[in-house]
Amino acid sequence: MPYTGSIGSVLAFVCAYAVIFSMYGGGFATVPAYLRDMFGTRYVGAIHGMLLTAWSTAGILGPVLVNYIRQYNVDHGVPAAQAYNITMYVMAGLLVVGFFCNLAVKAVDKRHSMTTKQLQQAA
Repeated sequence: MPYTGSIGSVLAFVCAYAVIFSMYGGGFATVPAYLRDMFGTRYVGAIHGMLLTAWSTAGILGPVLVNYIRQYNVDHGVPAAQAYNITMYVMAGLLVVGFFCNLAVKAVDKRHSMTTKQLQQAA
């Protein structure tokens, strides 16, 4: 993102953000199935609730972090047009950390999944 802004290409900047924003909603569709595959069916509802709580917390704290970094840059002489460059690198770094954290998560043993009979009884 900083590169597209630095070269002055509004079209490249908008297209890059369109690609990023187009991927955001996919998490809501795929997370329940992912959680079931990783953690079994027994507590998938509770785990999904915790995940949405963490997601909401990030939705509140993320903009605060972005604003803090931007204001810090502006206060220290960075031109306003470049104030978000470091923010984009920080966010990219956090995405990389999240990627490796996701790779570190391993599926739980199948014994923690509900059997078909237990699923029918729960329904």
